[in-house]
Amino acid sequence: MKIAFIGQKGAPTRNGGVERYAENLAANLVAQGHEVLLYSRKYYCQGIREYKGIRIITVPSLNTKSLEAITHTFFACLDVSFRKVDIINVQSIGPASLIWLLKILNPLTPVVFTFHCQDYYQKKWGAFARWYLRLGEKMGCSLADRIITISKDLTAYVERTYHKTATYIPNGTQIASGPLASPDIRRWGLERNNYISYIGRLIPHKNVHHLISAFKKVKTDKKLVIVGASSYTDNYVQKLNRLAEGDERIIFVGNQEGLILKALFSNSYLFVQPSEYEGLSVALLEAMGWGLACLVSDIPQNLEAIQDAGLSFQVNDTDDLAKKLQYLLDNPEETARLGSLAIKRAGNEYNWQGISEQVARVYKDLINEYADKYARRNSSPIF
Repeated sequence: MKIAFIGQKGAPTRNGGVERYAENLAANLVAQGHEVLLYSRKYYCQGIREYKGIRIITVPSLNTKSLEAITHTFFACLDVSFRKVDIINVQSIGPASLIWLLKILNPLTPVVFTFHCQDYYQKKWGAFARWYLRLGEKMGCSLADRIITISKDLTAYVERTYHKTATYIPNGTQIASGPLASPDIRRWGLERNNYISYIGRLIPHKNVHHLISAFKKVKTDKKLVIVGASSYTDNYVQKLNRLAEGDERIIFVGNQEGLILKALFSNSYLFVQPSEYEGLSVALLEAMGWGLACLVSDIPQNLEAIQDAGLSFQVNDTDDLAKKLQYLLDNPEETARLGSLAIKRAGNEYNWQGISEQVARVYKDLINEYADKYARRNSSPIF
């Protein structure tokens, strides 16, 4: 199959759960023998044309908070109309608002919409942006030929709200063989098991402010390492830095990628996911894949991910978060036990190889349906 991915920022991934999802899915599809064209914003891929066997196609975008995603998607829709592909996979509800354009420009090419999360719940967006994201969700659920949802909660939401059947295929993660030694993390005074980690964007609904406030209440010599950067949320990042003042245990290391990011994951004592809302957190799944005990807010998406392989606290409750943090800090054997359960669950439920095979099956079935319905231009088999 020849598959086009539209809607992600690009690859190789620098930040963002959707970007990690798209890159890992594309790489695994390539490993299965398929060809993947992944559309990237020019500033994001920095001239890279191929990565992990994935063809990187760059198109322009207006690099502003509100217009970047939609303008990039618009130009990607135009570009893909000049290429012969077997299927188009649109990522996220914002880009899904232009599925109507894909249908006009590519009437014989099936379109899959991957529903990652309800982005309009993110507090960084204004009223018009939230309205437009809701419109994109409606377009994706109404016009796409297939809907893939990455959490069971979203699957039920689509069926309840749009009376459509969505195919549940979760995010995935790589399963680690052990901790990754890296001298690079020592610059921050970090060693194996001497820190707790948060890894993700620094935006209000991620609730990093609750994590900082809770951590300042616990008694420990371990550090709190916050890995991530602003996403048009500079004021929030400044608030976090002010909140952390006076506690030398709290370290901001900015956005990290590659081997340093892997080392930060793998050497953590504990991973914390305090979000108020998620789709199905890629960072959480990655932490599970590294065999980390995970302490998460009790939102449905986080509880779906960990089940009995982690510990939860009441969302937005700083005191409960501090209490659970102290418990895991005081009980290293329990923390290690939860880490063992987490990696086992990640291997059973969120392994990329199996997930990519499920997605490929959706593609193949849909292409064959289109072939039967529209008597495709040639009769030679696609596979």
